[in-house]
Amino acid sequence: MEAWLNYPILQATLAPLAAGFLVAIFLFKLRLGGLAALAGFCTTAWLIGELHFMPLTALKRKLMLVAVAAPALGLFADLALRAGRTTAYVLGVLAAIAAVWVFSGMLVQKPTVQAFIAGGGIVLFVAWTVAFTASLHANSVRAGAAGLGLGLGAGVAALVSAPSSSAYLALALGAASGGFLLVQMLVGRIDAGLVFCLGAGVQAALVAAALLGTNLGWTELAILAAVPLAARLPLPMRWPVWSQTLIAAFYTVLCGGAAAAAAHVQKRGWPSWLQ
Repeated sequence: MEAWLNYPILQATLAPLAAGFLVAIFLFKLRLGGLAALAGFCTTAWLIGELHFMPLTALKRKLMLVAVAAPALGLFADLALRAGRTTAYVLGVLAAIAAVWVFSGMLVQKPTVQAFIAGGGIVLFVAWTVAFTASLHANSVRAGAAGLGLGLGAGVAALVSAPSSSAYLALALGAASGGFLLVQMLVGRIDAGLVFCLGAGVQAALVAAALLGTNLGWTELAILAAVPLAARLPLPMRWPVWSQTLIAAFYTVLCGGAAAAAAHVQKRGWPSWLQ
């Protein structure tokens, strides 16, 4: 069993899928099923040795701290606030500020103009992705689909270039979101809340931004930013929840897949049959 858990693909897919599913199925009656995204993300982070928070001078340690703190803030907002669209926008701004702190060490090493451009792009990407993902908190099907598309899109796009711990964390988010959606296909709609949406949005945005320049480019990030919009595409509301879930997942995975396709073209060129 231990040997199986050493395979990165299992650590980044089956393990977080199981963790997300179990947390959602056991906690949804307490309206805490949205912790599925955090459970899957942390499961993979622990398995690949990335679940550490010190020293806070390292980018990955900062990223991990913010990625774990975001669902906690989302849970507080669910319990203490009557969240609306404005709340999502405010959370997007807060996430962008946190991103400046996370990537500050990397940005100060760049020339001033490049640092301003890169920092501005990261801030805009994080704010947009988090705000529009958080605004899905009242619709668990669309929220889960957004997490699925963001995680799988960023993870597969990154793996096109080279395996990395950040790519595995992105895949873990997608797999955990898949477990969250699977529970809804079995029992019907469950609460997502900001505990899921803020966590998934922050985790996806920061991990994707961390892959910028090495595994991903600005084109891939721009496509990933459209995933929360794809989750808003029309659904047949009179159809069963399981069918709505499949359609919403198709929308977002297709959008995330476009980011992976763009990464493939960027790194390896167009397939021979398209040339």
